[in-house]
Amino acid sequence: MPLRREPGPRGRRARAGRGRDRDVTTTERKTSTNKSLAKAVRMLKLFSAQEPRLALAEISARLEMPKSTTHAILRSLVAEGLIEKIGGEAYALGTGILALSQSVRVNVEIRDRAAPHVRALADKAGESVYLTFLEGDHILYIYAVESSRRLIARTAVGDRMPMHCTGVGKAILAHLPEDEARGILGRVGMPRITPNTITDLDALMADLAAIRERGFSFDNGENETGNYCVGAPVYGARGRVIGGCSISGTDPEIIGSRAPEIARLLISACLDMSRNLGYVPPSFSQLHSTVR
Repeated sequence: MPLRREPGPRGRRARAGRGRDRDVTTTERKTSTNKSLAKAVRMLKLFSAQEPRLALAEISARLEMPKSTTHAILRSLVAEGLIEKIGGEAYALGTGILALSQSVRVNVEIRDRAAPHVRALADKAGESVYLTFLEGDHILYIYAVESSRRLIARTAVGDRMPMHCTGVGKAILAHLPEDEARGILGRVGMPRITPNTITDLDALMADLAAIRERGFSFDNGENETGNYCVGAPVYGARGRVIGGCSISGTDPEIIGSRAPEIARLLISACLDMSRNLGYVPPSFSQLHSTVR
């Protein structure tokens, strides 16, 4: 068998040079993308109630960009529905902006109505409490009361997470129609976040069935090693799950000996939040048996 010849110093330098070239190209591409995004944001901010329509030439002049670059960015924003072309070369904000503002309004409304219940729940449980909203195929953390014992000194508010790896996400998935839950998992995937993350679809579906049966979920360090939580769903006025809430901490007994009491507090608070959002439980007897 012929011997493989090791590259000499010149070959190694050339190979290393090609690696650096690839790194530089990737960095330049990211920088270019960030600059284009910044330009698009500046472009959207030009429109106001006083100036709802602007011509291509005006936009180009105000942003000090060539018309060709301005037109290219406008074309992308039009494709996404964030800007509309209004005859000739005039542009205005598109209906996609309304959809985004509606999402913000809903999130703020849910947060404001639920916040007192979240704070009271955190006081009773003595642990961190998180409120999330179902946003597309992910959950968005919109409010949190962090325990002083939490090791990571940062808030989760504003984080978007997949649902398969969090207690609150699994609580939401379990109370969505099964075909919808499977569709979300198919689109997002089930990446492994920690060694305890459930990445097998059949295993997760079995877990979701158990969650539906008992009314609350467990997170056994599936999103953050050494962190445990109990999650439950929050419903909207139409009776559909719209978000969830969880009690979370570093004490493994949260999902052990403390679980019955933690779950009772959590489900009671989630039902109060849901009622404040217009949800009507099917019957008083069901409400009583759920939180008993």
